[in-house]
Amino acid sequence: MNLRLLVCGLLTLLLLGGTGCYSTQEGGVRAGVPFAKDTITSRYEVPWQKVRDAAREVLKREGQLTNDDSVTFVLQGVVNNRKIWIKIDNSDPRITQVHIQARSKSGAADVDTASEIDKQIYGVLLTTAQ
Repeated sequence: MNLRLLVCGLLTLLLLGGTGCYSTQEGGVRAGVPFAKDTITSRYEVPWQKVRDAAREVLKREGQLTNDDSVTFVLQGVVNNRKIWIKIDNSDPRITQVHIQARSKSGAADVDTASEIDKQIYGVLLTTAQ
């Protein structure tokens, strides 16, 4: 009897520990699976405005651009039913840092989609550099 109670207690702790909240690139908190890698960070020696234009183009081409915040430099979009946040950090005048976060509707991390969006942005930057 005590063993069953212990097993049930441990299973309950595992279920509760597997759910929680995660932080978005815009600073918000949403329900989902925490402690999972969902963000890809890249650095480009390109002016931040060009990186922002490339990210906007990729979100529009691959899915839908839902929000473009010019104060926090965060773009939001939906690609393949995944929520995408792209934060553009222009604190260094020579290097622009891009943080791409992807999550499913249920809040599960999707680093593969974030990586694909990152590759698409890099491709746009390469083709527009000339």
